[in-house]
Amino acid sequence: MATRERLYTVDDVWRLARAPENDARKICLIDGELVITMSPGRLHGRLALRIGRYLADFADLHDLGEAAVEVGFHSPDDRQTLLFPDVAFEGKARAEKPVGAGYVPFMPDLAVEIISPAQARRKASVYLRHGTSMVWLVHPAEKTAEVWAPGSDGAPQSETVDTEGNLSGGAVLPGFALPLDRLFPD
Repeated sequence: MATRERLYTVDDVWRLARAPENDARKICLIDGELVITMSPGRLHGRLALRIGRYLADFADLHDLGEAAVEVGFHSPDDRQTLLFPDVAFEGKARAEKPVGAGYVPFMPDLAVEIISPAQARRKASVYLRHGTSMVWLVHPAEKTAEVWAPGSDGAPQSETVDTEGNLSGGAVLPGFALPLDRLFPD
């Protein structure tokens, strides 16, 4: 008889995350599988703050929505996937939806992950599959970023931006452009 691995839900993660032994852990969920990582380091935190500040300032100036860091999002149709983007942007229509206590029951319009290479590309596909319009994967070691979005055929496609290029907000944040060299000053 084959042994079946347990599939977890958003509710399981909510309980696990509150246990004292998990204080320093970040618990995500992809297709029912727990993905546990440790709290990030200094550079990671600084980059998340910097990106979040640029997004929040632009969104506030143009009344486009809200930016946040380390918030849990899941699709309303899938309680077996829960992600915590390092930075997230919700357009005005989503940001104004009441969500109550707990995780946000929809995916952000833009998700930003500061790379932990093992899971980042997988997460980009999961975000897009569940309703996120754009994902930025920021690579601190290479001082580059990948911009992921659905292609014309709906399949995820990516483009790499280096320090001479800009992270564009596309249709999610019209007019937004963040020169990548601002994230990685010398």
